[in-house]
Amino acid sequence: MSSIWPALRSRRFLYSSWPWRALLYVVTTVMVAAPVAAATWVVTLPWFVIANDLRQGRLPDTTRLVFLVLSVVVLAVFGPLVAVPLAVLERRRLALLDARPIRTPHLPTPADPIAWLRVRYTEAATWREVLYGLLFALVVPVVYGVLTLFAGLVLALVASPLLIAGDGLDMNVGRWTVDTPGEATVASVTGLLLIVPVFYLVSAVTGAQASAARSLLGDRSVDGELREVNRSRARLVDAFEAERGRIQRDLHDGAQHQLTSLTLQLGMARLDLPAGSPAVEPLDRAHAQAKDLMVMLRDIVHGIRPQVLGDLGLMPALRELAGRTPLPVHVTGPEVLTRPPEQVETTAYFVASEALGNVAKHALATRADVTVSWSGEAFVLEVRDDGAGGADPAAGSGLTGLADRVAAVGGRLLMASPPGGGTLVRVELPCR
Repeated sequence: MSSIWPALRSRRFLYSSWPWRALLYVVTTVMVAAPVAAATWVVTLPWFVIANDLRQGRLPDTTRLVFLVLSVVVLAVFGPLVAVPLAVLERRRLALLDARPIRTPHLPTPADPIAWLRVRYTEAATWREVLYGLLFALVVPVVYGVLTLFAGLVLALVASPLLIAGDGLDMNVGRWTVDTPGEATVASVTGLLLIVPVFYLVSAVTGAQASAARSLLGDRSVDGELREVNRSRARLVDAFEAERGRIQRDLHDGAQHQLTSLTLQLGMARLDLPAGSPAVEPLDRAHAQAKDLMVMLRDIVHGIRPQVLGDLGLMPALRELAGRTPLPVHVTGPEVLTRPPEQVETTAYFVASEALGNVAKHALATRADVTVSWSGEAFVLEVRDDGAGGADPAAGSGLTGLADRVAAVGGRLLMASPPGGGTLVRVELPCR
């Protein structure tokens, strides 16, 4: 998992390193934000004073307006000088929660300080970093303060038996007063149950902060180019699948029917010839070649896109594929399967076809299982065998091509193949 957001959706989140990485991010944030927030609150104090005057229906006096103008000038002059190095540090700290690389959005500048200032003060990236610095100094301390109060309350609940037994104090949590050992035990159990939500809450807050940092401090041109590449790849996949379907229909409805008609006419012509005619042998050969060509064309059409896949859906197509595989294959899936988009369905079928082909050729297996399921917004296909294992994508088994096909629709392919333990190929295809 490359960032904390997909980690939060994992069932093994609490058993991974992500909660501790989030806590480390919180600790380092407090260390960095403390001096920045102290200076920023002093500079922006006139803003809050004037906002309070306006809230109470009073117009600010001249002195306060002068301080407001001075604070804006100080922020405009010195803000970039603080925000730029702060952004460098924040891009490095982001690696705690997001393993994806983040590039600086700044243009290269000469060593001349005047040229550096001229470029930096005219870049939009610099003022996005100033905006992040304001959020970092004004909003983050407030949010972290609320988190600290909540975490402190949970710790107090957990330690309530010790506090009551040691100091004889009462604890008041809203309208709930804890002053007896029984109530303290209930409070402690409640606190223990709240520890897990605290981990999730802290991780979600740090994830939101990391997302804001990536959005404001990253190179937006690179992100835009990557998004456009992804869109272009999706358009190419859609066009490829549409062209595949057109070729399959043309071959099935045109060439295959004409070849079938030709084969029948050759057979009828053969019946009309007398037994000793010299044309019998050439006509027999032509008839046999036409039948072989018809079988070959049917296999080609099936390889482009099986007719049963388009007509009946993935589960019937997988069962037909299992029947053509030279070893027992058990297909399991929902009784009523909501049909995914055509490109997802086609990708899943050809992954199963290639995987079962590998099982038959290389795995030395006695059986295989194909499982279809939904996992959230992902369409999941698994092919498992009981063969020798030890599959190596670099050995030319077609797994690299499968991974490329899956990546083209935004999915991922996972494989486990321990020697002697069989092979599991799992494909997760996004299907929102």
